[in-house]
Amino acid sequence: MKKILLTTLNSRFTHTSIALRYLYANLKELQNDAKIIEFSINDAIQTIAEKLLTHSPQIIGIGVYIWNALEVRELIHIIKKISPNTKIVLGGPEVSHEPFRVNLDSADFIIQGEGDEAFYRLCRDIFDGLANQRVIKMSMPSLKNVELPYKFYTDDDIKNRYIYVEASRGCPFECEFCLSSMDEKVRAFDIELFLSELELLWKRGARNFKFIDRTFNLNIKTANRLLDFFLEKEEMSPYFAHFEVVPDHFPESLKEKIASFPHGALQLEIGIQTLNPDIANNISRPLKLDKIKENIRFLENETNAHIHLDLIVGLPGESLESFGANLDELVSLSSCEIQIGILKKLSGTYINRHDIEYGMVYSDIPPYDVLQTSTLSFFDIQIMKRFSRFWDLTYNSGNFKESVKLIWQDESVFENFYAFSLWIYTQTDSTWQISLQRLGELLFKYLCEVKKIDAKDIAKNMLNDMMKLEGRVVPNYLKPYAENIEKNKKHGTSGFNKRQQ
Repeated sequence: MKKILLTTLNSRFTHTSIALRYLYANLKELQNDAKIIEFSINDAIQTIAEKLLTHSPQIIGIGVYIWNALEVRELIHIIKKISPNTKIVLGGPEVSHEPFRVNLDSADFIIQGEGDEAFYRLCRDIFDGLANQRVIKMSMPSLKNVELPYKFYTDDDIKNRYIYVEASRGCPFECEFCLSSMDEKVRAFDIELFLSELELLWKRGARNFKFIDRTFNLNIKTANRLLDFFLEKEEMSPYFAHFEVVPDHFPESLKEKIASFPHGALQLEIGIQTLNPDIANNISRPLKLDKIKENIRFLENETNAHIHLDLIVGLPGESLESFGANLDELVSLSSCEIQIGILKKLSGTYINRHDIEYGMVYSDIPPYDVLQTSTLSFFDIQIMKRFSRFWDLTYNSGNFKESVKLIWQDESVFENFYAFSLWIYTQTDSTWQISLQRLGELLFKYLCEVKKIDAKDIAKNMLNDMMKLEGRVVPNYLKPYAENIEKNKKHGTSGFNKRQQ
């Protein structure tokens, strides 16, 4: 039995909570009385409560995020019904800034801000009967005093989940939609200590690292040290390292190292959000367009890195035409993954200053999506949510990477995919639970019947896309074309050489 339980509901099973491990690492003499128990939002809430209360804890600390706030509210309700004397302490972004849009009044204590040291002090006060302040507002702790959490990833975590790490906290930019803009400055952990912890993780078998630093390449000296760490491991075994980077800050020393990584080892996430200077100015986002384009071209043409670009629908003042121009531009620069998100109004951010001028209307239910603006109707945003989903299924998934380009060929990506997303929704009336077979059939049908492209040309592209993985079965709607290709191949008239089953 443990007196203190640390828990959260991760968005997926493969995720781990670095925050819980920071709290555990800094519990000092209370550590032996504490335990980390993680769940996912797909777990039944009553089962979660049962597994927690089995330990008869005196304190349960829960991390609250945009993806689990509603589930945490239900979890607190059940725990307090069954064990009213158990003290519940909440922390995390969803309770660090007001207003609280999810009712969490049943919680006993709330820590706002970085709780590495504050949670320990609160637990001690609870045990001593001295805790009397429900909401505890924290200033940022000195990172020199914070114990690192990495030894508390379990062997099971290392084997089955992503390992989250950070070399720094904070962001120097003031983008109004982002909670990181609330930080006063970027603070770095001791690089030597951090690298030694990274080495220990590596020796234990960790190979999937996701850096949560908001600006990995802000400090070039540190960025180079971290890239060197992984490049030195290149001959040992395959690995995956994910970094979020500033798009306009790639000096030659950094470019040289990024270009040295093998295929599949490095992923770089770049928050573009918009390429429209007026819209970027609205949200206080610096935008050095020439540098951004130059660096995306470099990453596309001279490296093996997997690139993930972000665009946001619904920014103050941005129209569909402006968003479409952004997408067209990015696709012209790179064939990489482009994540299309919907603007969210997070408590504590400054995005609310645009509400009146740009008619911004948001949902008060997580994830707090924008519902309409002065330039986008509710129906426009609904269409763009479906656009985003179908874009993920066809383009970002990689299943139809070349075939989907037949939708637009040399014309506007946005306008043509917009028309496709409208059409496919009329066929499915859903954006979920569409099998790969069904999706392929619909794409084939659209290209044949709407775009009037020759079926043989479509089939050749789709077979090249879909049969890249050895052992895939040729879908029924492509079998006649695959048989013809196989016949031609035997006569030396086709380069198609994928296995058909």
